[in-house]
Amino acid sequence: MKKKLPDLEAWAIFAKVAQTGSFAKTATELALSQATVSKAVTRLEARMKTMLFHRTSRRLSLTESGHAALERAERILAEGEAVEAEMVEQSATLRGVIRLSAPMSFGIERLSPLLPEFLQQHAEVSLDIQFDDRRVDLVAEGLDMALRIANLADSSLLARHLCRMRILLVGAPEYFQRYGRPQHPRDLAAHRALQYSYSAGGAHWRFRHASQGEFTQALPVVMRANNAEALTPALLAGLGLALQPEFLIWQQLQAGQVEIAMEDWSVEPLALCLVAPPGRRRPARVQALMDYLANRFMQEPWAQTAAPAALVPPG
Repeated sequence: MKKKLPDLEAWAIFAKVAQTGSFAKTATELALSQATVSKAVTRLEARMKTMLFHRTSRRLSLTESGHAALERAERILAEGEAVEAEMVEQSATLRGVIRLSAPMSFGIERLSPLLPEFLQQHAEVSLDIQFDDRRVDLVAEGLDMALRIANLADSSLLARHLCRMRILLVGAPEYFQRYGRPQHPRDLAAHRALQYSYSAGGAHWRFRHASQGEFTQALPVVMRANNAEALTPALLAGLGLALQPEFLIWQQLQAGQVEIAMEDWSVEPLALCLVAPPGRRRPARVQALMDYLANRFMQEPWAQTAAPAALVPPG
């Protein structure tokens, strides 16, 4: 009896449905009819003699069999995409979609202004960008790359460290006139904090001194936001002190609208990194954007001590 070839197209469609969580979204992304997507999954289920998805009118979720099959199906999809990308990009012209993620404020303030030049250089490349301060799952959301501002822990992602960015304790001149200027972190107990929700220590701010070591101080919080840029108007109005990345308040520092407090006490800087999913070949268009952004960001005046340019596992 002749053995049938695996239904590779159906497995790739199954992987895409698992990624999107929807037959309709998968059909849109793959430019197929919803009926074609549904039939491909049904065909697999009949062939495997097991259900791959639980289906309700509101929700689609993987069965135990679906979970067991997903990793290999995703590999089939990724390999197929990589083969096609490699064949297409043997030509001199880069083309195709690059899906990337970046933190909201950094993405709007610093990434967006760099993108028109890249698109002008590569007219057949398009960008699909997510601006979000949460830590997105690159594989689950089908992203090619992401910019992250963090000291990355060990991870399966590949990380390219671009530079380090100072985190500065700043306030408006009006604030210091009204509340005084702290000299030691313990003085901050009598001050007012503008707090970024995703900062590691919350309202407990940690500082380091060259001779006095570390000191952590909790502050009363008058405003908290999950986007650091949202704190800027209150900061400029003199309503509180904030720990802000230097890129975000660079212009205000130069203009004297904000000033650095306790310059002999520092906060651990954060790394600006490009991260990519592991274990698959990056299309040339993605590598080109990574190289372009690395070159541009490392020339910024707020960038501190660029790290090696090689793409290596973080940690």
